[in-house]
Amino acid sequence: MSRITRYVKLVRDGIPEVLSQKGVEHTVRMASTDEREKLLLDKLFEEVTELSESGNPEELADIYEVLLAIMKTKNWNPEDIEKIRLQKLGERGGFENGVILEETKE
Repeated sequence: MSRITRYVKLVRDGIPEVLSQKGVEHTVRMASTDEREKLLLDKLFEEVTELSESGNPEELADIYEVLLAIMKTKNWNPEDIEKIRLQKLGERGGFENGVILEETKE
């Protein structure tokens, strides 16, 4: 008797071929544009969680891949995003020093 596992999650484009080569029956469909944006954000959270739990640099590569897909879906130019990153870095710094904001009083 076969076991069915339901996912309904975004996977890499080559996964259906990998499953076929392994003889795994599967069902896939293509996400709509609106659906893709939400699924990419879900995938980003999934990959960040996996990085947090494993500390494996492969997860960071997955995060980067998802970020590139988000930029493509939103028609955002990676070079423009890099300019914004550098501007923010110049204005507020980065995260290299591990500064923790404890509290503010106004």
